[in-house]
Amino acid sequence: MQTAERAILFADVTDSTTIYESLGDARALGLIDRLLQGLQADVARSGGTVIKHLGDGIVCAFGDPGAAARTACDMQKAVAARDPEASRKLAIKVAFTFGPVVLAGDDVFGDTVNVCARLASIANSEQVLTNEQTLDALPPELRQRCRMLFPVRLKGRQETVTAYEMLWRADLDLTEANVMRAREVDTELKLAYAGTAVSIARDAGEVRLGRDKANDVVVTSNLASRFHARILPRGGHFVLADTSSNGTYLLADSGGREIVLRREEAVLGERGWIGLGRTASEHGEHALRFRIEPKGD
Repeated sequence: MQTAERAILFADVTDSTTIYESLGDARALGLIDRLLQGLQADVARSGGTVIKHLGDGIVCAFGDPGAAARTACDMQKAVAARDPEASRKLAIKVAFTFGPVVLAGDDVFGDTVNVCARLASIANSEQVLTNEQTLDALPPELRQRCRMLFPVRLKGRQETVTAYEMLWRADLDLTEANVMRAREVDTELKLAYAGTAVSIARDAGEVRLGRDKANDVVVTSNLASRFHARILPRGGHFVLADTSSNGTYLLADSGGREIVLRREEAVLGERGWIGLGRTASEHGEHALRFRIEPKGD
């Protein structure tokens, strides 16, 4: 084994389970295989190496963080440009990081890999995420395409990691203008559970969820901890933080895999479901429905 600096890239097909269910195994497998072959070609053209496959995704390594950043953008552009039938069915999320890794045979290990995997797990469909350490290693023209999102707490780490989004679309100026306008809109989070509704302003304090009656939202499930999780406004977003024994499940309506938080944090998307101690995907009686809307709607 040896240590070296590498850029690590995770690319994953989002909502693949639904794709298999809606298209059938054979057709879905063919579409996903063709997509992954195209992504591997992007990696090879940029001088990277595909380390391994993970489910319906790939893990890659590059010597140059700039090459990883450009490849991440090229991947999203290629998927967006696929034929109409495929573009309706397939999308990917990508994360890349740069730093020291341990090289062991044909695999890579270490904190740089773990951070990349975590960023990939919280990325939304059609999104590219990275972190501040990687941002500092990029050339200026690529740093200008990144915007700061929110801090993420990773399992086993005391300090948080700040997530950044790389804007990959050709209409970069329009995207940035839309981002600025979105930040100016005052929003609130609306939670619904067991026939009750709670509204949380963006400038409010934290809201506690759990089985204990002292919580702001009391969830009457034996799988919920007494103080299970909290939601707090941060940097214009609403962040869900797990403090439980059984984990907090987060499922966004926008698609993608359900995220399981175990003493970790994740930003809430526009709308979705939260499960305390059990999956939220079944939308059962103990799942919380959330949505973020302009204040007053």
